[in-house]
Amino acid sequence: MNPKYSIYIPSKGRHDTGQTKRVLDEMGVPYKIVVEPQEYEDYAKVVEKDKILVLPFSNLGEGSIPARNWIWEYSKSKGEEKHWIIDDNILRFYRLNRNKKVPVGSGTIFRCAEIFTDRYKNVAFSGLNNIAFAHADSKSIKPYSLNTRIYSMTLINNELPYRWRGKYNEDTDICLRALKDDWCTIQFNAFLGDKVTTLKMKGGNTDNVYTDGDKRLKFAQSLAKQHPDIVKVTWKYNRWHHQVDYSCFKKNKLIKKEGLNIPKGINNYGMELVKREDKK
Repeated sequence: MNPKYSIYIPSKGRHDTGQTKRVLDEMGVPYKIVVEPQEYEDYAKVVEKDKILVLPFSNLGEGSIPARNWIWEYSKSKGEEKHWIIDDNILRFYRLNRNKKVPVGSGTIFRCAEIFTDRYKNVAFSGLNNIAFAHADSKSIKPYSLNTRIYSMTLINNELPYRWRGKYNEDTDICLRALKDDWCTIQFNAFLGDKVTTLKMKGGNTDNVYTDGDKRLKFAQSLAKQHPDIVKVTWKYNRWHHQVDYSCFKKNKLIKKEGLNIPKGINNYGMELVKREDKK
């Protein structure tokens, strides 16, 4: 089973290292990779040409934000209700079930996330959690978490009035703007992505955004300036971080669509455990 909504992968400087396109190809999941014009030929050597979208601009120095906004408008022009934005540095996708993180071999997890999201009329963003933040042995982890930031693997409601902005923290910022307007966000812990650690991979924001050498102080300060009521700057793990207080959004409740009929019982949508011969 593949996703209903289109997957878009903004990418720069990673034609030879981008991981998401590789794993989606292995899973048989369709996607479009979105690149700047000067890099088209490089990407066309490793990606089928019909999977490439070329941006009408280049080297703006604003990270992926202009590309994300262009994708949003492109998706709307195609008549799509929602679209996926997935970073180009996802190594593999997983299902977390019964304390096991199991690699998945199809796009069913994306479709399941869509089906759950589409039950509600007030979801701004939903998406897959980072595997590093979903501990399989945790007794308290739930299939999903409400009203937190969604990043790296995001399903976006095209009818939202917001757009990506700034230079840093665009994912957290846009989620906070939506949450402040009483929208909800859904972060799936049942479905995960293994994302390469920030700054560990060339290209993308590594080469044109995270280059200040200030241990990400400007990065943290920018969000605190945008949302001083709920964000503060802290020092931990040998660098600066922004710390967001999401507690004020507990009041945001999911609103089911009218006439919704949810069948009782467990539906695995055809997913089953299969023993793989290769241990790779």
